Amino acid sequence: MSDTPHDPPPEALPPKAEALTKEELIALLASFRREHARINQQVDALHENGVLDMLKLRRMKKAKLAIKDKIAYIENLLTPDIIA
Repeated sequence: MSDTPHDPPPEALPPKAEALTKEELIALLASFRREHARINQQVDALHENGVLDMLKLRRMKKAKLAIKDKIAYIENLLTPDIIA
């Protein structure tokens, strides 16, 4: 399995995300974006405070990346395929 937005890990999205309505996908996307921004603020705060708990920082960055993958996957579901 590749790590592209087309093949998210099984735990990335609710079961049958493809079956969700457009409105549900948009709400889920907004939720993921808020979570990504929240984690990003926490990472920035750790840097600004000079607190370098490397394990915590690594976990937060990994969580941010996982959320970014979820965002890309949902955006792909919302974007229609256009054959040029």
